[in-house]
Amino acid sequence: MELDKLIGANCVIPRLCASSKKQALRELSQCAADHTGQPQQDIFDALLERERLGTTGVGSGVAIPHGKLASLDQLYGLFARLEKPIDFESIDEQPVDLIFLLLAPESAGADHLKTLSRVSRLLRDKAVCEKLRGCDTCETLLALITKRTATLAN
Repeated sequence: MELDKLIGANCVIPRLCASSKKQALRELSQCAADHTGQPQQDIFDALLERERLGTTGVGSGVAIPHGKLASLDQLYGLFARLEKPIDFESIDEQPVDLIFLLLAPESAGADHLKTLSRVSRLLRDKAVCEKLRGCDTCETLLALITKRTATLAN
């Protein structure tokens, strides 16, 4: 799925306040619940279950928590830039300040993996991450994430 179909401006949080990984996941779960209609606790539990398998803190200040829910009918994305970096038990042991949450139906299979790969490729780009860290509006963050050609103020 293309990122512009996965995420909208209402799914971008330019300044998330969280002091821990668990608190960040809980806040993101609530926001995702508001947009998907799914119970917040179900989303939170799915994310925690995935974290138990291994951290989704992929390094360079980025985390891509993800989970599957049987009751979802499509993929959903949510992006947050944290006000202050937090420990996310990342593979490089560096704190995280950029989080892209991905939720998928249990049946998503290859679509989930392709979208996860697309998000990962985007957030491995150091220039993109630096621009994301310098933005403070939903519109500008969304434009960077979806690679829109809008003129961005730097």
